[in-house]
Amino acid sequence: MSMKDQEKKIIEIIDKLRPFLINDGGNIEFVKYENNIVYIKMMGACANCHMLDLTLKDGIEAAIQEEVPEVIEVVNYNDIV
Repeated sequence: MSMKDQEKKIIEIIDKLRPFLINDGGNIEFVKYENNIVYIKMMGACANCHMLDLTLKDGIEAAIQEEVPEVIEVVNYNDIV
């Protein structure tokens, strides 16, 4: 799978997860995919949630890696800017 195909698949997965986050008052935005790392931005209630790390690693990252095993990690862009 090419990098462009990987990115397209990642965005599809994020779009499938988005309604669950919106339901909890949050949202997720795809920022970029480079060096096999997915950068996302958590918004709304998700941005300050005490369960953010769990949601990010056990939820979002696990779902993406299941479909795109090349992904090494999912990083919350808010934590690095």
